[in-house]
Amino acid sequence: MRRIDVIGIGIGIFAAGGIVYLGFVQLGFDPNDAGIWSQVVLVAALVGWLLTYLLRAVTQNMTYNQQLKDYEDAVLQKRLEAMTPEELAQLQAEVEQEKQQSRLQDQPPQSPPENSISE
Repeated sequence: MRRIDVIGIGIGIFAAGGIVYLGFVQLGFDPNDAGIWSQVVLVAALVGWLLTYLLRAVTQNMTYNQQLKDYEDAVLQKRLEAMTPEELAQLQAEVEQEKQQSRLQDQPPQSPPENSISE
């Protein structure tokens, strides 16, 4: 974000506060009460924006994370395209081997059959 963008956003928020204040005055609020309620509206908007930001940060759904994921995908795709058919076959064999190993690790161990001895 450029400096001029930040200045513009600041002026816009300042102007929005004045418009909300004038709106409350037009609705018949006392000027002091209109000032308090316009601050309440602006603080509520700030808290709402902050919550959406935190949600995006926690879920990693932010611009930087998306750009990083796209870059990683592009690099992997380029590497796959540069591989020879023999290297692709070897990679596929390694992937299949890892899948089989993970399946074996995920299965619960089988207990030996119990011998029933009657005495």
